[in-house]
Amino acid sequence: MSRARSVLLDLDGTLIDSQPGIFASCLAALRALGHDPSEALDIKRVIGPPLEDVLQALLQAHGDDRIGEAVAAYRHHYGESGLLGSEPYAGISGALQEMRRAGLRIYLATSKREVFARRILENLKLAAYFDGIYGSVPGGRLDHKPELLAHILSEQDICASYSLMVGDRRHDIIGAHAVNMRGLGVLWGYGSRDELEAAGADQLVELTADLARVVLSMLKG
Repeated sequence: MSRARSVLLDLDGTLIDSQPGIFASCLAALRALGHDPSEALDIKRVIGPPLEDVLQALLQAHGDDRIGEAVAAYRHHYGESGLLGSEPYAGISGALQEMRRAGLRIYLATSKREVFARRILENLKLAAYFDGIYGSVPGGRLDHKPELLAHILSEQDICASYSLMVGDRRHDIIGAHAVNMRGLGVLWGYGSRDELEAAGADQLVELTADLARVVLSMLKG
């Protein structure tokens, strides 16, 4: 098993602010099912988990359990236009450059569909920093972080003790610990300090300008 140092990064709320595009696609999905959602819908609280969980939470307010139909409507809208409503957080490109220069292997680990994640990174000119881009796939096999991270570790021959998961929600930290990785929580995304601390984050970082330094310090040696 390789002892190369590797960092696995979440996408939404960690590398990019994807809230505008996700919000638009959630509204479109609800409208496609005949609902009239409020433009003041609080989407921030549900960004991060698998899409099925997000839409289930939003549908509950309408007494609707048609999760599969909502997912299909969401992905149709997101694939056409929603995924373009994303911007990298200031300083992320520089952090990725710094980690590359330090010799880290860099992988994306997102609950978003892999095909969408790849298009987003390519559109934002960030794809070239990554040694591998991983996300959920049709069939649901990799929807949850523990399964996704285990798949990446296995496929890339990564040693868990020489790797680190970085994310903004509890799912990232819990997923990391499930496969014996450490979890670094970022505080500029959609999860709160309380959420990340309760999940057992090994460390927290407040600013994108400090991300590479903290990642490298946690992976040194």
